[in-house]
Amino acid sequence: MDVRNNPWIMPFVIFICFSLKPHVSLGADTISANSSLSGDQTIVSAGKVFELGFFKPGNSSNYYIGMWYYRDKVSTQTMVWVANRETPVSDRFSSELRISDGNLALFNESKILIWSTNLSSSRSSSVEAVLGNDGNLVLRDGSNPSLSPLWQSFDFPADTWLPGAKVGLSKINNRNTRLISWKSKDNPAPGLFSLELDPNQSQYLIYWKSSIQYWTSGPWNGQIFSLVPEMRLNYIYNFSYVSNANESYFTYSMYNSTVISRFVMDNGGQIQQLTWLESTKAWFLFWSQPKTQCEVYAYCGAFGSCNAKSQPFCHCLRGFKPQSTGDWYSEVFSGGCERATNLQCGNSSVVNGKSDRFFPSYNMKLPANPRIVTAGSARECESTCLKNCSCTAYAFDGGQCSAWSGELLNMQQISDGTDGKSIYIRLAASEFSSSENNKAIVIGGVVGSVVIVSLLALVLFIFLRRRKTVKMGKAVEGSLMAFGYRDLQNATKNFSEKLGGGGFGSVFKGVLPDTSVIAVKKLESISQGEKQFRSEVSTIGTIQHVNLVRLRGFCSEGNKKLLVYDYMPNGSLDSLLFSEKNTKVLDWKTRYSIALGTARGLNYLHEKCRDCIIHCDIKPENILLDAQFCPKVADFGLAKLVGRDFSRVLTTMRGTRGYLAPEWISGVATPAKADVYSYGMMIFEVVSGRRNSEQSEDGKVKFFPSYVANQINQEYGDILSLLDHRLEGDADLEELTRVCKVACWCIQDEETQRPSMGHVVQILEGVVSVNPPPTPRCLQVFDSQENIIFFTESSSSQSSQAQSHTSTASTQTKNTTSNKSPKS
Repeated sequence: MDVRNNPWIMPFVIFICFSLKPHVSLGADTISANSSLSGDQTIVSAGKVFELGFFKPGNSSNYYIGMWYYRDKVSTQTMVWVANRETPVSDRFSSELRISDGNLALFNESKILIWSTNLSSSRSSSVEAVLGNDGNLVLRDGSNPSLSPLWQSFDFPADTWLPGAKVGLSKINNRNTRLISWKSKDNPAPGLFSLELDPNQSQYLIYWKSSIQYWTSGPWNGQIFSLVPEMRLNYIYNFSYVSNANESYFTYSMYNSTVISRFVMDNGGQIQQLTWLESTKAWFLFWSQPKTQCEVYAYCGAFGSCNAKSQPFCHCLRGFKPQSTGDWYSEVFSGGCERATNLQCGNSSVVNGKSDRFFPSYNMKLPANPRIVTAGSARECESTCLKNCSCTAYAFDGGQCSAWSGELLNMQQISDGTDGKSIYIRLAASEFSSSENNKAIVIGGVVGSVVIVSLLALVLFIFLRRRKTVKMGKAVEGSLMAFGYRDLQNATKNFSEKLGGGGFGSVFKGVLPDTSVIAVKKLESISQGEKQFRSEVSTIGTIQHVNLVRLRGFCSEGNKKLLVYDYMPNGSLDSLLFSEKNTKVLDWKTRYSIALGTARGLNYLHEKCRDCIIHCDIKPENILLDAQFCPKVADFGLAKLVGRDFSRVLTTMRGTRGYLAPEWISGVATPAKADVYSYGMMIFEVVSGRRNSEQSEDGKVKFFPSYVANQINQEYGDILSLLDHRLEGDADLEELTRVCKVACWCIQDEETQRPSMGHVVQILEGVVSVNPPPTPRCLQVFDSQENIIFFTESSSSQSSQAQSHTSTASTQTKNTTSNKSPKS
């Protein structure tokens, strides 16, 4: 047919051509001597797991040869390896990847060799490149494929560590197989951050510019990296370490081969563990280190400051601007900042006869490697730095003058104000304009006068309101007050309004002369002397956190020991969960907030205090709620106060053994993981709204944690059946599932398998995911179907241990009261 005589043929042909998918596959996993890749051609591994070809990252106009998951496995194109990271091509159709002189080689549009496997091989006629289902591109002798690879991409990773690959050191050629981040999401060129092995300590390190180490995994102990306790909960990866005369490396495999997961050295400086969720068609961030972006060295670049509480995290210091505004808008901050105005120091001309000055930045983490300068005062320190044109900043702290030259790196704003220092940054005189100074003087004078008058009025008001209070108590260290016994006796009306009680003593409501409401705990079994008791209380009084009850003061007169706390208007958690008289039912949002807030409070005690404080008595009675139902952990200092008598006091307490970790019942020394166990047992009750053990009239005991473990480990478990029936199923299913899994992990028999409270916080915040937990042995004694067990004197030791949980919990149910203050 003559196309020229049929005007419909040409449009039809054009339509068909444009209708075809631009992706073209060779339909094989091999590039042989007589084949090549260009344009949209690709090769696909035999099992259709990975694909290799030209790709264009993000908004870039450049093309690279790379490898990604096949579209049927991961619908979002995700790169796992890049060949020509530093030498892109601009025209993929004129560029070509082929076998050349025994190597796999990439030629650009000008037919210039820009990347090669760089082997000295003479087998050019039989060499072939094969893409494996593991994501390893192998160059081999096609005439004898059983021989060792001539070259493989696993030895030259980019930013991604795939299962089966090695990250380590070859001792034969001294080649370090490491992960190097991309420069940015649009640029796969080697970035600033790298993950590599320290073979001497069998640990992983993350470096900035291959020189500054800012994170370590800690040494491998045969099971986990010592500083990555989250690995105890790992049921995804099977890690192994190999060290011999030829090499030292770590590798890993997947317990479940159907799970698609990878490690990535992110361009933001964090090592990330990502898992593909087919249900959401997205990658899920399971784990990352360092935990916060501001812990990454020089994340904000030169003269940039990182603040973990702000968005974005980075901002330029006063007098500086981003070197690349486009990068900062794209959240690539590593380029840092530059001066908005050049300095006068060292220049022949001085602007308006003024020299450089220093602008203070407060609550900062100081840059590393300062130069110590001899100076007796802050003024002398400033003068010394000002005279040296290379001096960029100075700080005077603790009588010591520190100075920095050149760029300031790793600046960080300390958001909570603790341990923050003041640093003075050198700026040009024009940054301090005269008009600004004059205006500031005028405004400062007016504002200063107003402030002084206001402060005088405030001081007078406080003085009048607290005059009576000061008479009854005197201030000691910090903000604590030392009360007299008779004063507290009057405040509580001779201890007439009891709020609750426990093994440590009873709690009473009181009112101070300034009308503030307090809760007074009369302590029992306290044997310390006056001086020791005051010292211990003063230490506890300095511990402040939004999820810890504030200690206001104390009384110590002879054997009379009392503690004075803030009064919590919504009482204790048990009074809202279990009391039949209370008609107020906590909604799911509040319950989840209570679980998270309690975890944060315990994490603070375990990891943020100068000394680790183990609470030893976590239960609903010791979680108090303020007017906004914010949870406050109470009695957190009593373990410290009671000292050696604590274990005796605790084991005689009624309504507590249901929360005790098994290692404590057996008499083993108590670690912080005992609190984790107690927390887990309490969380079950937060979910169900009832005690973990309920005894029916026929003598059968129902143990709720066993039912939870049974449901969450079933493929189609009824998770909503675990929820307090009074909520009528009104809860976030994802949060409910998450919190139940966390609770089951917390009560594992072996303390090493329990998460830290810091990890619990991360899970509940949704920062990391959580795997299905194994059923603890102490729960396996229960019938998994009916969740019922009969207790007799001839029960096994495990059953006896389970009985210690259930029998005392029944006692708790009978003795629950509407408590509204700190108590045991």
